[in-house]
Amino acid sequence: MSVEIQLHSPEETSAFAAALGARLQPGDVILLEGGIGAGKTHFARSLIQSLLEEPEDVPSPTFTLVQVYETPRSEVWHADLYRLSDPNEATELGLEDAFDSAICLVEWPDRLSDLAPAGALSMSLEATGDDSRHVQLNWQDDKWAARLKGLL
Repeated sequence: MSVEIQLHSPEETSAFAAALGARLQPGDVILLEGGIGAGKTHFARSLIQSLLEEPEDVPSPTFTLVQVYETPRSEVWHADLYRLSDPNEATELGLEDAFDSAICLVEWPDRLSDLAPAGALSMSLEATGDDSRHVQLNWQDDKWAARLKGLL
């Protein structure tokens, strides 16, 4: 399935991220696609902050590759794979295990190659203005239709 939405401001993007975050369960994977500056990290940061019991800084994992957060519902893994050159490096980070047991947000998922979970939600972001984003959501697993119901 595929759905397209338009988010008109950073606040709208944050609200969509928080609303989706409230519906996520351990084992849910969101693959965040889009060029530099498309809003992937802003979306991920907003989603993670909405799940935290205590507010904390949510930095981009560009240099650490993975940041893990403890939330009441599940561990949340935020990965930025931009600097990876081989899918095996994702395995070394422990992502395959996290895909089964944590909520995972993966920026630059093309670096995963065949390791990308078939049941993931793919979310492609594209800047359409200074603050607006065009978002395309794609999925094969039926669970996403239920998770997204009422959000779109």
